[in-house]
Amino acid sequence: MESWMTLALINLATVTAMMTAGWVVSVIRRNVTIVDSLWGLGFVLVAGVTFWTGNGFGGRSLLILVLTAGWGLRLAGYLTWRNWGQAEDHRYGRWREKSGQRFWFVSLFKVFWLQALFLWFISLVLQKAQLSPIPSRFTALDVAGTVVWGIGFVFESVGDWQLARFKSDPKNRGRVMDRGLWAWSRHPNYFGEFLIWWGFFLVALATPGGWWTVVSPVIISAVLLKMTGVPLTEAALKTRRPGYAEYINRTSTFLPRPPKKEDR
Repeated sequence: MESWMTLALINLATVTAMMTAGWVVSVIRRNVTIVDSLWGLGFVLVAGVTFWTGNGFGGRSLLILVLTAGWGLRLAGYLTWRNWGQAEDHRYGRWREKSGQRFWFVSLFKVFWLQALFLWFISLVLQKAQLSPIPSRFTALDVAGTVVWGIGFVFESVGDWQLARFKSDPKNRGRVMDRGLWAWSRHPNYFGEFLIWWGFFLVALATPGGWWTVVSPVIISAVLLKMTGVPLTEAALKTRRPGYAEYINRTSTFLPRPPKKEDR
């Protein structure tokens, strides 16, 4: 337990240092949106540190590292590309306006260190799976978790790609994205994220005592469904996208299903 806690604290210090460095860059650039790119990278960092310094079953530890790196690096790359050269995200812009000249300092606690703590807590599911020496073989739960993760990765990455391609066409400016996966779910990328973290949990569940790491996917699910995910996104789109109300009527909010046929 002592070594487990020691490594967990090392990971907390590592992601805090990473976020602090990101804060310095944000002060220089006067744009804290960089924190979005650091989110995925933070999990990759945790999985990497745990893999190299832990003494769990090597196969499972490597599996978690590969899955985390695949998800985290893709997400960080996509968000960096999407935000490059853009103004500060409106969420952070409102905080900057409220805090005034103190925001450069307030953002260290309110944005960067808070996300570092949040990231570390959610990553406990990764750390638990990587640090357990038993079972020293892959189980059905490892396979199931990997499959669920894979389905989620497809939904998230394809959904992001389809949306980016749609937005890149000037003809679609102001229009509602309702094609591809977006015809089956209004938030296929969030659905993919949801599955990815439940996949990680299934792998952790293969280890003794892994049940308690359910807090990680539960938190992610709550954020996506009740907090800054679906509610915040929908509130903005309802006011900015003509026709979004009709899109809501025919398209599932989260779980993919065939769109409803419009009344003729």
